[in-house]
Formats: sequence, structure tokens, C-alpha cells
Amino acid sequence: MKIENWYSSNYELHLKGRYITLQSIFPLLDMYKLDYEISVSGISEMGKDIPLIKIGNGPKIVLGWSQMHGNESTTTKAIFDFLKFISQKEVFQSEIRQFLETYTFYIFPMLNPDGAELYTRENANEIDLNRDAQNLSQSESRCLRDTFERLKPSLCLNLHDQRSIYGFKNGKSAAVSFLSPAADANRKVTEARKIAMSQIAKMSHFLQKYIPGQIGRYDDSFNNACVGDTFQKAGVPTILFEAGHYGQDYQREKTREYIFYSLLSLFDIIEVQKKSSDHKDYFDIPENLKNYNDFILRNVKIPNERRNVSIAIQYTEVLKNNEIDFVPVIDEIGKLDTKFGYKEVDAKGSEILTDSQENLTVGQNILRIVDKFDKSTIYFQ
Repeated sequence: MKIENWYSSNYELHLKGRYITLQSIFPLLDMYKLDYEISVSGISEMGKDIPLIKIGNGPKIVLGWSQMHGNESTTTKAIFDFLKFISQKEVFQSEIRQFLETYTFYIFPMLNPDGAELYTRENANEIDLNRDAQNLSQSESRCLRDTFERLKPSLCLNLHDQRSIYGFKNGKSAAVSFLSPAADANRKVTEARKIAMSQIAKMSHFLQKYIPGQIGRYDDSFNNACVGDTFQKAGVPTILFEAGHYGQDYQREKTREYIFYSLLSLFDIIEVQKKSSDHKDYFDIPENLKNYNDFILRNVKIPNERRNVSIAIQYTEVLKNNEIDFVPVIDEIGKLDTKFGYKEVDAKGSEILTDSQENLTVGQNILRIVDKFDKSTIYFQ
């Protein structure tokens, strides 16, 4: 059976959408507790459990964590897809057995349960845990560091979501991105970084089958306050995963699938046609650019402007009634020749009204854009 066929019928249906909290995953943890060792490795600043799942009993110890940023839930969904795959008894059994005998995979499915409930990047004290690697001022940060020092992993996986603003010069968006964090300000390619780079190159090669030209890498400027940089500096290969945006899939259900495939490739559960052991292949992955918006309206006529302009709209995610509301905001007005939109509309030189107003302001929330002289022509709603 092809892995895509298995996934389409078997991904973890209990987790959907962007708002994933500790209450969302408790039933799954309870279901798996007889099959895997599930412990509470720490307590959040607001007293919530920080669960840790142990998968496999092999000599290679891997430590991963998801939802360090509470509003970045795609990789949490992918982790439970992976757990469901490892637990099934129908397909890929020899590969799964080899994985379980080779690796011991410890994973925090939700490192920041307070931020997850609030749907914020930061924790309950408004601290970005990925900038707390040196201060260790928060209980969640100390939980991760204590686990890292106790387990002494040979590889770390730092699992995140990225905003829908990233793409490449060729107009494609970054659906998945990776980074082998720097270990010092000079960005020296250390042995630990080489291992991380090689693994990233392997995953990137595999993902080309699904999202060709849509895998990116982040700038590797060193930041000692970041967890990945800190662990890499300590000599432990660390890989940053960034689940990006794909088409109009604002619930990130397709991207979770690509992260799932990435994990299968990383652990050699799925055979890769071109396995690369050369870390230099990592540098063939294009670096992310901030050149995308959720929506762009092209060729708009604005009074007192000699040339037509484009209007870029970006969604702001707001938690309302336990669901994520995507609020459109004017992000930029101008020529925007180097920008791309997940959706683009050509106004063909028309004048417009935004929510019955003529004035356009960056940062303005809007509900719809219509033709000024023909309000039945709706460009955005």
C-alpha cells in the first residue's frame, strides 16, 4: 500500500483545525497509555500537565517537542498521525518494527498548554519560550531543559508552524521549511549541524514528490536565547520543522500530512529514492523570503495616484468561541511587483470602496472590497 493511501483513510480524525488544546489530546493520551509510556514531565505556569510520550526502545534517543508556541498546532496533529501509524498492525510492519528497535523517541505533544488554550505564541506569562533558553524563567522552559539533560538525546526535533508570508522568487509558497540552527555567531558548520543538515536534505528530497519546489530553509542567524541554537551549541544535532501554508488550506490539514511524511522519512520508515548523506545538499534548499500575502488585489485606481496600485491583505488569527477567526487586515499598499498572493484578483483599474469607505490605511480591518461604481462587483469578502 502506498503511504498516501493509508494516510487519506487513517489520519487522526480526532484532531482537526487550528485550535488544539490539552483537552483535545487528553482522550488520545488516555487511549495510548496502555501501549506507550506516557508521563507528566512537568507542570505549566498555570498548573497544567506537560505530557511526554515515549515511543520505541532503541539505542538512538530522539527528543521532540510541539506547540512550544501555543498557536502553532499543525505539528501536534502530525505527531498523533505518526503515533496512529506506528500503532497500527496492517501495513509497513517490518519498517515500523525496525524503527521501534532502532530509536527511542520522546515527544512533548504540547510543551505550552497554557498558550495553546489562549491561542497565543507566548505562555501564560507572555513569555516566548523559544527566547527563554538561557534565562529558563518559565516552568515550561525548565521542563524541556531538565528532560534534555536527563535523556541526553542524540537528536532533537523542534516542531513549529510558520506564517503564510513565506515564499520564493519563483512565486511558489513555502509549504514546509527547515533549519539546522547555528551553534555560534559565526554560523560555523559544526559536526552536530552537519548531521541535522543531512537529515533535512533527506526529508527535503522525499517531500519533493508531494510539494516540488515548496520546501524552504530559514536564515541561520545565531540567537543564544533560542532553544535550537542552545542545544546545537551543546553539540546535539537539532532540526527546526516549520509547517507552512498550502493553497487555501487555512486549517493546515494538508501541511500536517507533509510533516507526517517528513517524520517517516527522518526515521527511515519510508524508503527515499535519493538518500543524501552529504550535508552540503542542505544549501540547495532555497531560503525563505517574506514575499507572500493571503490576498492581493491588483491594479486598483486610487485618487491622486498616478499609477494603479496593489493592495495586500493578511489574515490575523483571533480566538472566538473556541474557534479561530481569520480577520483580514490591509498589510501593504503599493506596486507589490515582488509579492505574491495565495489568491489574487485583478481590479482592472477600477476605483474601490472598502466597507463603504474610500480611504485605505495599512493596518485597517476590512470585511469586503467592492467596485466604487458597481457595488455588485465584489473583489474581496
